[in-house]
Amino acid sequence: MKNITQIIWIVLLIVCDVNAQQEKGIIGSSNWLNNWTEFKPNIVDYGEANQILAGSISVNTKLLKRNIYVLQGDVYVTNNAILTIEPGTKIIGDFQSKGALIITKGASLIADGLETDPIVFTSNASTKKAGDWGGIIILGDAPINKFGNYSSLNLELDPNFNTYGGTNSVSSSGIIRYVRIEFAGKKIKGNNNFSGLLLAGLGSKTIVENVMVSYCGGNSFDIFGGELNLNKMVSLRSKKDDFKFTQGTQCRIDNSLAIRSSYVSSDSDSRCVEVLGYERKEETDFSKKLTVVTATNLTMVNDSENLRADIQAGLIKSAVYIGENASLLFKRSVISGFNPAVLLDSNIEINDKNLKKMQFEAMYFNNCNGNIFTENNTNNEDLESWYGQSVFFNVYSKGNNSETFIDFSNDKKPDYRLQLSKITASK
Repeated sequence: MKNITQIIWIVLLIVCDVNAQQEKGIIGSSNWLNNWTEFKPNIVDYGEANQILAGSISVNTKLLKRNIYVLQGDVYVTNNAILTIEPGTKIIGDFQSKGALIITKGASLIADGLETDPIVFTSNASTKKAGDWGGIIILGDAPINKFGNYSSLNLELDPNFNTYGGTNSVSSSGIIRYVRIEFAGKKIKGNNNFSGLLLAGLGSKTIVENVMVSYCGGNSFDIFGGELNLNKMVSLRSKKDDFKFTQGTQCRIDNSLAIRSSYVSSDSDSRCVEVLGYERKEETDFSKKLTVVTATNLTMVNDSENLRADIQAGLIKSAVYIGENASLLFKRSVISGFNPAVLLDSNIEINDKNLKKMQFEAMYFNNCNGNIFTENNTNNEDLESWYGQSVFFNVYSKGNNSETFIDFSNDKKPDYRLQLSKITASK
């Protein structure tokens, strides 16, 4: 396997020239990945824990940077309490007890780190790997599209603290900013896993920005219902989905990054972006909103050394999956090295009504084995013709990443509209 840092140097799309205007992929007048992200978390020594978090937190509590905390088992924040975490604080998920942090409905998490002092959740295993501990779950009171407005997670949680959903679409469950979550996603009964960050029924006043989930055994980011804005999310080598949206969420995700590995994904359903109208059709109230996701300036990259061989071996699947009765508006984004780039549920009838719910504009599809397909259908001529119209400004390329994602510096003009540069080697 090629060293992950070599992949990052080649494919991450970021503008380092404040005068440059990048049109597709992640953007920024400076490298917003600097300082707070970590692409080699397995070699970082975070120190030994000196404080224990266990059971429930039922009063307002503050975690301090000077301490290192260990999550033992499932830790619940209850009774409308606020858990505040200082910038720079380290919280270690216990490998033996599979620790997890659950913010219950009505409670709040204020994890407001700094670019130069992020908050870190990681594993205490001697050899860290995906699924070492649980993850972070936040349960809110914003709408979902299940019958009765409320639901619970199928994650073996305490039934007294496992409810989410409601009617308050503008509620706040706190702040999650400049936070890293590493080696989460513990496995539970069946084929289910915790996610790195699961946000269920959260309202629009909840702030979620600059969050990195690395080496997760489940989905990196799970969004169940609610109304959220996500900005500058990073998912690195998740075993399952990087970003999953379901249960009627009304979500906007901007300026975010997913790096997948052919040899990490756990099954054929592992994708960068999965947009589903619901989890179970029989539990869905169709009088309520179905899932609508708007995604702009995303970069999704497969780090394969030999793309053709990995596709033939069945190791690479689609980057994006759209389920029945879901809507996805994708703009100014890059999808590189997938099979195909986008896959539509076989139950989606290709007609004007549904095509309006699945929009792809100003996209850059690079080195994908097909661009937009319907599941179980190898004839995609109609879809290629539709999304290939000049009005959508989509670009199709077959270049290698090392050739396509060129360095852009010193005001050189690129051959096409992307303006790209490598992350500095000091990363």
